[in-house]
Amino acid sequence: MLDLWSYAPSAQYIPSTDLTGYKVEATDGHIGKVDEATDEVGAAHIVVNCKPWLIGKHVVIPAGTITRVDHEAENVYVGLTKDRVKEAPEYDPYTMRGDTNYREILGTYYGTLPR
Repeated sequence: MLDLWSYAPSAQYIPSTDLTGYKVEATDGHIGKVDEATDEVGAAHIVVNCKPWLIGKHVVIPAGTITRVDHEAENVYVGLTKDRVKEAPEYDPYTMRGDTNYREILGTYYGTLPR
């Protein structure tokens, strides 16, 4: 079963690594760069700035959807399509940071991913 809020061992994430600035690649192309990242137990995720692809849009992507982190090339690969990211609930750090309701919305949205 997929744990949305934890990095899978197969993702090759190194704990305490700052992923800020890493490029983010969906299964079908580039989607942006990491603006924020956390490896907090049970709440690990990245915040992706989707500029210039989706001007001004930021999305939270749970760590469990990350398939691989290439530390040398500074790339994060997610098991999501660009359309799936485009349709994700938008993130506003000023109003949604730490909002449990927003996290539940994300859990519902990403929890419908195929296992």
